[in-house]
Amino acid sequence: MENLLGLRRLRVRRGINLAIRDTRSSDSYVVVTMKLKAHVINDTCNPEWNDELTLSITDINIPINLAVYDRDTFTADDKMGEAEIDIRPYVECLRMGLENLPTGTVITRVQPSRTNCLSDESCCVWDSGRILQDMFLRLRNVECGEIEVQIEWINPPGCKGVF
Repeated sequence: MENLLGLRRLRVRRGINLAIRDTRSSDSYVVVTMKLKAHVINDTCNPEWNDELTLSITDINIPINLAVYDRDTFTADDKMGEAEIDIRPYVECLRMGLENLPTGTVITRVQPSRTNCLSDESCCVWDSGRILQDMFLRLRNVECGEIEVQIEWINPPGCKGVF
């Protein structure tokens, strides 16, 4: 635990217009960096996972990688694209040491670019004493699809933290 900076709560909310990998839809799930997996949603290209996963963070320069798959029964699962989350803009907000802001205060805005997977502007927002960042991520290496996620930092006792 001596190298642990903190924990990252990742809420995998939903997929939007995911690629069809079965006859008319897909049985999709998401795999996150350290082999954490959201549950499978059958027969839809617009799944609503609403899964909450917790990741250990030891280096803020390493992005969180996500991959979307279609579950198959008799063959290998089909890859439906991937995306990555750069946590550095979020960590910069944490390092500001903010306190007692009104809920809903936008701390920073991150714009989509060629170097990130954002499909729309993403804001770090103060929410009841914590900072949240909602993101819509455009999937790479696939014809279509996005996933919606939210990140939050958790500082358990004994962690180095990011300050």
